[in-house]
Amino acid sequence: MQYTTLGRTGLKVGVAGLGAGGNSRLGMGRGLPEDACVALVREAFDLGVNFIDTAEAYGTEEIVGKAVAQVPRDSVVVSTKAGIRRGDRWATGPEVVESMEASLKRLAMEHVEVFLLHAVPPKAYEYVTNEILPHLLRQKDAGKVRHIGLTETAPNDPKQETIRRAVRDDPWEVVMLAFHMMNQKARRHVFPVTRERGVGTLLMFVVRNIFSNPDALRTAVRELAAAGKVPADLAERDGPLDFLVHAGGADSITDAAYRFARHEPGTDIVLFGTGDRGHLRTNIESILKPPLPTADVERLYALFGELEGVGLDLPAHVAT
Repeated sequence: MQYTTLGRTGLKVGVAGLGAGGNSRLGMGRGLPEDACVALVREAFDLGVNFIDTAEAYGTEEIVGKAVAQVPRDSVVVSTKAGIRRGDRWATGPEVVESMEASLKRLAMEHVEVFLLHAVPPKAYEYVTNEILPHLLRQKDAGKVRHIGLTETAPNDPKQETIRRAVRDDPWEVVMLAFHMMNQKARRHVFPVTRERGVGTLLMFVVRNIFSNPDALRTAVRELAAAGKVPADLAERDGPLDFLVHAGGADSITDAAYRFARHEPGTDIVLFGTGDRGHLRTNIESILKPPLPTADVERLYALFGELEGVGLDLPAHVAT
Protein backbone atom coordinates (compact mmCIF):
# COMPACT_ATOMS: atom_id res chain seq x y z
CA MET A 1 0.00 0.00 0.00
CA GLN A 2 1.04 3.58 -0.61
CA TYR A 3 0.17 6.10 2.10
CA THR A 4 -0.53 9.80 2.15
CA THR A 5 -1.78 12.45 4.57
CA LEU A 6 -5.49 13.29 4.45
CA GLY A 7 -5.27 17.04 4.08
CA ARG A 8 -4.69 18.98 7.27
CA THR A 9 -6.21 16.24 9.43
CA GLY A 10 -2.78 14.69 9.78
CA LEU A 11 -4.25 11.22 9.34
CA LYS A 12 -1.95 8.79 7.54
CA VAL A 13 -4.13 6.89 5.10
CA GLY A 14 -3.75 4.42 2.28
CA VAL A 15 -4.48 5.88 -1.15
CA ALA A 16 -6.94 3.02 -1.76
CA GLY A 17 -9.92 3.38 0.57
CA LEU A 18 -12.64 0.78 0.99
CA GLY A 19 -16.15 2.10 0.41
CA ALA A 20 -18.93 0.25 2.21
CA GLY A 21 -21.75 1.58 0.04
CA GLY A 22 -22.43 1.50 -3.69
CA ASN A 23 -23.90 -1.54 -5.37
CA SER A 24 -21.64 -4.01 -3.54
CA ARG A 25 -21.94 -2.84 0.10
CA LEU A 26 -19.10 -5.12 1.20
CA GLY A 27 -20.87 -8.13 -0.32
CA MET A 28 -24.34 -7.43 1.06
CA GLY A 29 -25.40 -6.42 -2.45
CA ARG A 30 -24.50 -9.92 -3.61
CA GLY A 31 -26.27 -11.60 -0.73
CA LEU A 32 -23.14 -12.65 1.15
CA PRO A 33 -23.65 -13.63 4.79
CA GLU A 34 -22.39 -11.22 7.40
CA ASP A 35 -19.35 -13.28 8.38
CA ALA A 36 -18.18 -13.34 4.74
CA CYS A 37 -18.59 -9.55 4.52
CA VAL A 38 -16.56 -9.12 7.70
CA ALA A 39 -13.87 -11.44 6.32
CA LEU A 40 -13.71 -9.36 3.13
CA VAL A 41 -13.04 -6.21 5.15
CA ARG A 42 -10.39 -8.01 7.17
CA GLU A 43 -8.69 -9.10 3.95
CA ALA A 44 -8.63 -5.48 2.81
CA PHE A 45 -6.90 -4.58 6.07
CA ASP A 46 -4.39 -7.38 5.48
CA LEU A 47 -3.62 -5.85 2.06
CA GLY A 48 -2.78 -2.51 3.67
CA VAL A 49 -6.10 -0.69 3.40
CA ASN A 50 -6.52 1.41 6.52
CA PHE A 51 -9.36 3.76 5.53
CA ILE A 52 -12.94 2.55 5.37
CA ASP A 53 -15.99 4.68 4.64
CA THR A 54 -19.51 3.73 5.66
CA ALA A 55 -22.79 5.55 6.45
CA GLU A 56 -26.05 5.09 8.27
CA ALA A 57 -27.74 4.82 4.85
CA TYR A 58 -25.57 1.91 3.69
CA GLY A 59 -26.58 -0.59 6.35
CA THR A 60 -22.98 -1.72 6.72
CA GLU A 61 -21.86 -0.03 9.94
CA GLU A 62 -22.26 -3.22 11.98
CA ILE A 63 -20.05 -5.11 9.50
CA VAL A 64 -17.40 -2.42 9.65
CA GLY A 65 -17.52 -2.41 13.44
CA LYS A 66 -17.07 -6.17 13.68
CA ALA A 67 -14.14 -6.11 11.25
CA VAL A 68 -12.40 -3.22 13.00
CA ALA A 69 -12.87 -4.91 16.39
CA GLN A 70 -10.49 -7.64 15.19
CA VAL A 71 -7.54 -5.26 14.66
CA PRO A 72 -5.92 -2.54 16.80
CA ARG A 73 -8.34 0.40 16.76
CA ASP A 74 -5.60 2.92 15.99
CA SER A 75 -4.61 0.98 12.86
CA VAL A 76 -7.80 1.91 10.99
CA VAL A 77 -9.32 5.25 10.04
CA VAL A 78 -13.11 5.02 10.05
CA SER A 79 -15.45 7.44 8.32
CA THR A 80 -19.22 7.43 8.57
CA LYS A 81 -22.02 9.77 7.56
CA ALA A 82 -25.43 11.07 8.58
CA GLY A 83 -28.17 12.18 6.26
CA ILE A 84 -29.57 15.68 6.60
CA ARG A 85 -33.18 15.03 5.61
CA ARG A 86 -36.05 13.92 7.79
CA GLY A 87 -38.93 13.32 5.41
CA ASP A 88 -39.72 16.58 3.65
CA ARG A 89 -37.59 18.80 5.94
CA TRP A 90 -33.97 19.29 6.91
CA ALA A 91 -32.76 17.56 10.04
CA THR A 92 -32.05 19.64 13.12
CA GLY A 93 -28.63 19.73 14.70
CA PRO A 94 -29.71 17.54 17.65
CA GLU A 95 -31.22 15.02 15.22
CA VAL A 96 -27.93 14.73 13.36
CA VAL A 97 -26.15 14.23 16.68
CA GLU A 98 -28.65 11.44 17.47
CA SER A 99 -27.73 9.86 14.13
CA MET A 100 -24.06 10.13 15.00
CA GLU A 101 -24.63 8.47 18.36
CA ALA A 102 -26.59 5.68 16.68
CA SER A 103 -23.76 5.17 14.19
CA LEU A 104 -21.22 4.90 17.01
CA LYS A 105 -23.43 2.32 18.68
CA ARG A 106 -23.73 0.26 15.49
CA LEU A 107 -19.98 0.53 14.96
CA ALA A 108 -19.34 -0.32 18.63
CA MET A 109 -16.88 2.57 18.81
CA GLU A 110 -16.37 5.51 21.11
CA HIS A 111 -15.34 7.77 18.24
CA VAL A 112 -14.80 7.91 14.50
CA GLU A 113 -11.93 9.70 12.82
CA VAL A 114 -14.09 11.30 10.13
CA PHE A 115 -17.77 12.24 10.30
CA LEU A 116 -19.46 13.52 7.16
CA LEU A 117 -22.82 15.06 6.39
CA HIS A 118 -24.21 12.96 3.58
CA ALA A 119 -25.26 14.33 0.17
CA VAL A 120 -25.59 18.04 0.95
CA PRO A 121 -27.32 19.86 -1.94
CA PRO A 122 -26.47 23.50 -2.70
CA LYS A 123 -29.81 24.74 -1.38
CA ALA A 124 -29.07 23.23 2.05
CA TYR A 125 -25.52 24.48 2.44
CA GLU A 126 -26.33 27.66 4.41
CA TYR A 127 -28.70 25.75 6.68
CA VAL A 128 -26.17 23.00 7.30
CA THR A 129 -23.42 25.49 8.09
CA ASN A 130 -25.52 27.63 10.40
CA GLU A 131 -27.78 25.07 12.10
CA ILE A 132 -26.03 21.69 12.06
CA LEU A 133 -22.31 22.42 12.03
CA PRO A 134 -22.22 24.07 15.50
CA HIS A 135 -23.61 20.87 17.02
CA LEU A 136 -20.99 18.77 15.23
CA LEU A 137 -18.21 21.03 16.44
CA ARG A 138 -19.35 20.39 20.01
CA GLN A 139 -19.16 16.66 19.33
CA LYS A 140 -15.66 17.16 17.99
CA ASP A 141 -14.72 18.99 21.19
CA ALA A 142 -16.15 16.04 23.14
CA GLY A 143 -13.97 13.59 21.21
CA LYS A 144 -16.83 11.72 19.52
CA VAL A 145 -15.58 12.71 16.07
CA ARG A 146 -12.07 13.79 15.21
CA HIS A 147 -12.64 15.55 11.89
CA ILE A 148 -15.73 16.93 10.15
CA GLY A 149 -16.66 17.13 6.49
CA LEU A 150 -19.42 16.63 3.96
CA THR A 151 -20.21 14.92 0.69
CA GLU A 152 -21.81 16.28 -2.41
CA THR A 153 -24.91 14.81 -4.02
CA ALA A 154 -23.16 14.27 -7.33
CA PRO A 155 -26.09 13.36 -9.64
CA ASN A 156 -28.04 16.40 -8.42
CA ASP A 157 -25.17 18.89 -8.26
CA PRO A 158 -23.14 18.41 -11.48
CA LYS A 159 -21.53 21.84 -11.14
CA GLN A 160 -20.28 20.88 -7.66
CA GLU A 161 -21.64 24.03 -6.09
CA THR A 162 -21.69 22.55 -2.57
CA ILE A 163 -18.10 21.32 -2.65
CA ARG A 164 -16.82 24.52 -4.27
CA ARG A 165 -18.23 26.46 -1.31
CA ALA A 166 -17.26 24.00 1.40
CA VAL A 167 -13.58 23.79 0.50
CA ARG A 168 -13.26 27.53 1.16
CA ASP A 169 -14.88 27.39 4.60
CA ASP A 170 -12.60 26.51 7.50
CA PRO A 171 -14.73 24.07 9.53
CA TRP A 172 -14.85 21.45 6.78
CA GLU A 173 -11.66 19.38 6.89
CA VAL A 174 -12.64 16.57 4.50
CA VAL A 175 -14.86 16.45 1.42
CA MET A 176 -16.14 13.56 -0.67
CA LEU A 177 -16.70 14.31 -4.33
CA ALA A 178 -17.27 12.65 -7.67
CA PHE A 179 -14.34 12.53 -10.06
CA HIS A 180 -13.57 10.28 -13.00
CA MET A 181 -12.24 10.22 -16.55
CA MET A 182 -15.40 11.76 -18.01
CA ASN A 183 -16.28 13.98 -15.05
CA GLN A 184 -13.23 16.15 -14.49
CA LYS A 185 -14.66 19.48 -13.27
CA ALA A 186 -12.88 19.22 -9.93
CA ARG A 187 -9.54 19.64 -11.70
CA ARG A 188 -10.35 23.27 -12.31
CA HIS A 189 -12.63 24.31 -9.48
CA VAL A 190 -11.92 22.11 -6.47
CA PHE A 191 -8.47 20.53 -6.36
CA PRO A 192 -6.52 23.80 -6.61
CA VAL A 193 -8.36 25.02 -3.49
CA THR A 194 -8.11 21.77 -1.51
CA ARG A 195 -4.38 21.61 -2.19
CA GLU A 196 -3.90 25.21 -1.07
CA ARG A 197 -6.08 24.95 2.03
CA GLY A 198 -5.26 21.40 3.10
CA VAL A 199 -8.73 19.94 2.70
CA GLY A 200 -8.70 16.14 2.54
CA THR A 201 -10.32 14.61 -0.54
CA LEU A 202 -12.21 11.33 -0.85
CA LEU A 203 -13.03 10.43 -4.45
CA MET A 204 -16.22 8.56 -5.26
CA PHE A 205 -17.79 7.53 -8.60
CA VAL A 206 -14.30 6.76 -9.93
CA VAL A 207 -15.70 3.59 -11.49
CA ARG A 208 -19.42 3.22 -12.11
CA ASN A 209 -21.42 1.49 -14.83
CA ILE A 210 -20.00 3.81 -17.46
CA PHE A 211 -16.57 2.16 -17.15
CA SER A 212 -17.51 -1.33 -16.00
CA ASN A 213 -20.35 -1.90 -18.49
CA PRO A 214 -19.35 -1.58 -22.18
CA ASP A 215 -22.95 -1.04 -23.28
CA ALA A 216 -23.36 1.81 -20.81
CA LEU A 217 -20.17 3.44 -22.10
CA ARG A 218 -21.21 3.12 -25.75
CA THR A 219 -24.65 4.55 -25.02
CA ALA A 220 -23.22 7.49 -23.08
CA VAL A 221 -20.69 8.34 -25.78
CA ARG A 222 -23.31 8.16 -28.54
CA GLU A 223 -25.57 10.52 -26.62
CA LEU A 224 -22.69 12.91 -26.00
CA ALA A 225 -21.69 12.80 -29.66
CA ALA A 226 -25.26 13.46 -30.76
CA ALA A 227 -25.26 16.53 -28.50
CA GLY A 228 -21.97 17.72 -29.99
CA LYS A 229 -20.08 17.29 -26.73
CA VAL A 230 -17.53 14.72 -27.95
CA PRO A 231 -16.16 14.01 -31.44
CA ALA A 232 -18.56 12.05 -33.63
CA ASP A 233 -15.94 9.45 -34.57
CA LEU A 234 -15.69 8.42 -30.91
CA ALA A 235 -19.28 7.20 -31.04
CA GLU A 236 -18.55 5.08 -34.12
CA ARG A 237 -16.15 2.86 -32.19
CA ASP A 238 -17.24 -0.31 -30.46
CA GLY A 239 -14.89 0.57 -27.61
CA PRO A 240 -14.73 4.39 -27.34
CA LEU A 241 -11.98 4.30 -24.71
CA ASP A 242 -9.99 1.37 -26.06
CA PHE A 243 -7.16 3.74 -26.93
CA LEU A 244 -6.27 3.55 -23.24
CA VAL A 245 -5.60 -0.20 -23.37
CA HIS A 246 -2.22 -0.94 -24.90
CA ALA A 247 1.28 -2.08 -24.06
CA GLY A 248 2.66 0.39 -21.55
CA GLY A 249 -0.84 1.71 -20.91
CA ALA A 250 -3.83 0.38 -18.99
CA ASP A 251 -4.80 -3.28 -18.77
CA SER A 252 -8.51 -2.46 -18.96
CA ILE A 253 -10.90 0.50 -18.88
CA THR A 254 -11.49 0.11 -15.15
CA ASP A 255 -7.73 -0.10 -14.60
CA ALA A 256 -7.38 3.18 -16.52
CA ALA A 257 -10.18 4.78 -14.50
CA TYR A 258 -8.58 3.99 -11.17
CA ARG A 259 -5.14 5.14 -12.29
CA PHE A 260 -6.45 8.35 -13.84
CA ALA A 261 -8.14 9.37 -10.59
CA ARG A 262 -5.37 8.18 -8.30
CA HIS A 263 -2.68 10.29 -9.93
CA GLU A 264 -4.65 13.50 -10.43
CA PRO A 265 -3.00 16.22 -8.31
CA GLY A 266 -5.38 16.88 -5.44
CA THR A 267 -6.45 13.27 -4.91
CA ASP A 268 -5.92 11.87 -1.42
CA ILE A 269 -8.02 8.69 -1.32
CA VAL A 270 -9.63 6.79 -4.17
CA LEU A 271 -12.63 4.96 -2.78
CA PHE A 272 -13.59 1.62 -4.29
CA GLY A 273 -16.32 -0.83 -3.48
CA THR A 274 -16.35 -4.59 -3.75
CA GLY A 275 -18.09 -7.72 -2.65
CA ASP A 276 -15.55 -10.13 -4.08
CA ARG A 277 -12.05 -11.11 -2.93
CA GLY A 278 -10.58 -11.21 -6.42
CA HIS A 279 -12.13 -7.86 -7.26
CA LEU A 280 -10.73 -6.47 -4.02
CA ARG A 281 -7.18 -7.34 -5.00
CA THR A 282 -7.58 -6.18 -8.61
CA ASN A 283 -8.92 -2.78 -7.54
CA ILE A 284 -6.09 -2.20 -5.09
CA GLU A 285 -3.51 -3.28 -7.66
CA SER A 286 -4.86 -0.76 -10.17
CA ILE A 287 -4.88 2.09 -7.67
CA LEU A 288 -1.27 1.34 -6.76
CA LYS A 289 0.01 1.24 -10.35
CA PRO A 290 2.00 4.12 -11.91
CA PRO A 291 0.22 6.94 -13.74
CA LEU A 292 -1.19 6.39 -17.20
CA PRO A 293 1.06 7.51 -20.06
CA THR A 294 1.09 11.29 -20.34
CA ALA A 295 -0.27 11.19 -23.90
CA ASP A 296 -3.30 9.18 -22.74
CA VAL A 297 -4.00 11.53 -19.85
CA GLU A 298 -3.74 14.57 -22.09
CA ARG A 299 -6.12 12.96 -24.55
CA LEU A 300 -8.64 12.35 -21.76
CA TYR A 301 -8.31 15.97 -20.70
CA ALA A 302 -8.88 17.18 -24.26
CA LEU A 303 -11.83 14.88 -24.97
CA PHE A 304 -13.74 15.13 -21.72
CA GLY A 305 -12.44 18.08 -19.73
CA GLU A 306 -15.55 20.19 -20.30
CA LEU A 307 -18.16 17.52 -19.58
CA GLU A 308 -20.28 17.61 -16.46
CA GLY A 309 -22.86 15.28 -14.96
CA VAL A 310 -21.72 12.26 -16.97
CA GLY A 311 -21.55 8.75 -15.49
CA LEU A 312 -22.96 9.68 -12.09
CA ASP A 313 -25.46 6.84 -11.74
CA LEU A 314 -26.67 6.03 -8.26
CA PRO A 315 -26.49 2.49 -6.86
CA ALA A 316 -29.44 0.34 -7.87
CA HIS A 317 -30.90 0.27 -4.34
CA VAL A 318 -30.88 4.07 -3.94
CA ALA A 319 -33.78 6.17 -5.17
CA THR A 320 -33.05 9.42 -7.00
